[in-house]
Amino acid sequence: MARDRREALKRRHARVRRKIKGTSDRPRLSVSRSLNHIYAQVVDDSLGRTLACASTLDAEIKTDLENKTKAEQAKLVGSLVAKRAQNKGINQVVFDRGGYKYHGRVKALADGARELGLRF
Repeated sequence: MARDRREALKRRHARVRRKIKGTSDRPRLSVSRSLNHIYAQVVDDSLGRTLACASTLDAEIKTDLENKTKAEQAKLVGSLVAKRAQNKGINQVVFDRGGYKYHGRVKALADGARELGLRF
């Protein structure tokens, strides 16, 4: 069962990635999640380089995450990645949900990034 789920996730992610490409003008905001953590990175696919990243494991927000739900933690990660992207001069991105539904933690991360002015 778990193997089928993982394969379905990979298929969905491949389907999303066929349509989404990160450029220098609009890099890709990629989301990945596990049971306990969520990760986000801003990627320029034309260069093959990660421009900014954030996760629930970052020391900068580690203390703020205590006693928060996973969705609230994801929102903090979204705002942190948006802040780091804007420090590098990135204001517009394309959102890559990574094969996950745009719901729950993935949506919270996107909302956190939007609140700090990152445009999708």
